[in-house]
Amino acid sequence: MNAFVRRSVPGLVARSFLCLTLALGLIAGCERQSPQSSGGADAAPAPQGDTIKVGHFGTLTGNEATFGQSTDKGVKMAFDEANAEGGINGKKLELISRDTRGRTEDSGSAVTRLIDSDKVVALLGEVASGRSIAGGRVAQAKGIPMISPASTNPDVTAIGDKIFRVCFIDPFQGFVVAKFASENLKVKKVAILYDQSQAYSTGLRKNFVEAFTKMGGTITTEQAYSGGDQDFSAQLTTIRETAPQAIFIPGYYSEVGNIALQAKKLGIHVPMLGGDGWDSAELLQIAGEALEGSFFSNHFSEENPRPEQAAFIERYRAKWSERPDAMAALGYDAAKILVEAMKKAPSLKSDELAAAIAATKDFPGVTGMITIDANRNARKSAVMLEIKGGKLTFAASIDPE
Repeated sequence: MNAFVRRSVPGLVARSFLCLTLALGLIAGCERQSPQSSGGADAAPAPQGDTIKVGHFGTLTGNEATFGQSTDKGVKMAFDEANAEGGINGKKLELISRDTRGRTEDSGSAVTRLIDSDKVVALLGEVASGRSIAGGRVAQAKGIPMISPASTNPDVTAIGDKIFRVCFIDPFQGFVVAKFASENLKVKKVAILYDQSQAYSTGLRKNFVEAFTKMGGTITTEQAYSGGDQDFSAQLTTIRETAPQAIFIPGYYSEVGNIALQAKKLGIHVPMLGGDGWDSAELLQIAGEALEGSFFSNHFSEENPRPEQAAFIERYRAKWSERPDAMAALGYDAAKILVEAMKKAPSLKSDELAAAIAATKDFPGVTGMITIDANRNARKSAVMLEIKGGKLTFAASIDPE
């Protein structure tokens, strides 16, 4: 054997060993890559140990922080009750909450982290429709079922077959407010001031206009602002000049309170109307008496005599030492429906869990009887609340047509 051959044999052996190692690594990698981690129909990871991880993404800080905080409390309460009753087939539910900071751009990253890093099998969130759309696109792409507690824009569930909600949608909510304005308040002329930066506000504005004009009403003017604005005097001055009998503001409480204060300073003394985005303990703290005699649509009223609601309010107050708002109640309902679906599903694989959620029918929720329809939306009634004497009082209940 010459010198060249003697030097080449060790190299040949080394190269052969390296190729064998790489081949074995590729085989092992293929074996480890199960369908559950592929982002396909079975994307939900199998629960490890004694816990089942569920993610909540919500506005825990920022301008609408009470939305996410209330929702989180409702979800935690539902999971604590489920765990006290034995969990899901003996496994405890573990809630992992991620903050969107009230920013649409943070919603997708929060959902990505919950799925890829935290390995959740399902998601709850968001309240704001724009943030639910951003997070829902990620959830759908990765094949993880998601239930929004309170996002009312129709585009949320249109994302795909893994996205659900337990609240009514804006076409119905717009109809509810329009019907109340027309039939209960006998109003014929309404001005609109809406948040052009939020899918929730722009969608609800459109639905109200369609319903109200069909009922014979007139829109005197439509004025826009952007979330975070502080000065609304120009829009309100224009509205005042059109002499409306009411003003519809389909925005969030964080701006509505300031709008009401500035309207009062400008001598505008007509009822203001809104949607469920008004519901927050901070609304009246900001607006004071400026919203007296105004009305907004919502998901429940504390004056409703339904036993499920009365029992929930009592337990919630005992646990958190505060009254529950609609976001807390919807978070609770979303979590309870997910728990029931987990109990009924053959497994927690994405398709089977989503099918169990979709099969929800006549669920006795805190916010009403909930049936998930073919478009993964909740069919349910709505209430109108009046701000009277610094409190929220029941004004009317309106059922789906």
